[in-house]
Amino acid sequence: MTSLSADWVLPVDGPPISEGRVTWEGGRIVEVGPGRAARHLEEAVILPGLVNAHSHLEYAVYAGFGDGLEFGRWLALHMERKSRIGIGEMEAIARLGAAECLASGITCVGDASYSGAAATACAELGLRAIVYLEVFGPGTDQLETRFAAQRDRIAADLSNRVRLGISPHSPYTAPIELWQACAELGLPIATHIAETEAEVEWSRSGRGPLPEVRPTSVRELAEAGVLTERVAAAHCVYLDGEEIALFVRAGAAVVHCPRSNALLGSGIAPLTELRSAGIRVGIGTDSPASTPSYDLFEELRAAVYFARARERRPDALSAEDALRLATIDGARALGLETEIGTLTPGKRADITALSLAGSPYHPVEDPAAAVVFAGSPGRVVETVVDGMTRYRQGEDEWHEVRSTASAARARLLRP
Repeated sequence: MTSLSADWVLPVDGPPISEGRVTWEGGRIVEVGPGRAARHLEEAVILPGLVNAHSHLEYAVYAGFGDGLEFGRWLALHMERKSRIGIGEMEAIARLGAAECLASGITCVGDASYSGAAATACAELGLRAIVYLEVFGPGTDQLETRFAAQRDRIAADLSNRVRLGISPHSPYTAPIELWQACAELGLPIATHIAETEAEVEWSRSGRGPLPEVRPTSVRELAEAGVLTERVAAAHCVYLDGEEIALFVRAGAAVVHCPRSNALLGSGIAPLTELRSAGIRVGIGTDSPASTPSYDLFEELRAAVYFARARERRPDALSAEDALRLATIDGARALGLETEIGTLTPGKRADITALSLAGSPYHPVEDPAAAVVFAGSPGRVVETVVDGMTRYRQGEDEWHEVRSTASAARARLLRP
């Protein structure tokens, strides 16, 4: 049995606990409450492990590629560069992504994976994940070729901690018949929906960046019965009122990616409207291909800034609600809320410990506000997944992981 205590414990499903303790055994939490453990973290807070509900670990070294390009050209550049490397290099990059997530207090990712390398990386480094293997149109042949081959290759990496999903990439890269074939597999589904104004125009005109694929729409997905509670759709910047209602009726989830949407010039998603409608909304960093880092604290701050600016109200998104986006709400978006997302006896022991020493929020008045507004990867003291410490500040440098990923980036940069 292992116990850890701190000045504050934030269970998320209950009020903050001053001078609190969390105890776990066999990978599950057994007790949460007041008390001091033999190992106590001064000037720190213990919270549920953070859930990054939309990531691309295989793009951990893609930072800066095509910065400032319009979306179509940006996407084409990334596709061309990705073609320069093989599976070994993709796995090296994904290991770095997994390591950086753990060092940022992230214990679970919903990862859209082009090659399946994310499954191997998460299994090796101990990060919880749903790895959604990406498929693209035209037709459904990729399910029998690309998807099946990747699934078989990563089969040994799958477990209760690393699960398989599928990702029909988007309504403009996957035709409706491919969506239907994906839905028939019964797996969790991730996708990208309504990310840009161009995508909305593609769905209206029937012409997109892949000439052989006729773009579809949210309405067509709903009518075909493939927009369901198993779908977690990233971005959703341009959902209209009718489409939001379709999401509600289907029980589909949304993953908010505010920094990616801003840096790509896509816009600001209607977060308040989505949450008010009752949609399950998590938050994700996307990847360094479109955001600077896997820093989920910075993502939370962006979510607060943009929600308050969009609604012109300081109460549009509170720090407490923002923290829920990265914990229990993210778990709900991925369908994992019975296992993770709160510090609740019986749930998996996925735990993040964060130092607040020297921050403007210490001494602490509101621990949720202190976490959201003062949190950073540099303040993460320890990251625990399934009861096992996967990162501890000052001990995990991952020098080889970083060097091999850097070599892969150099290969990407070669013409």
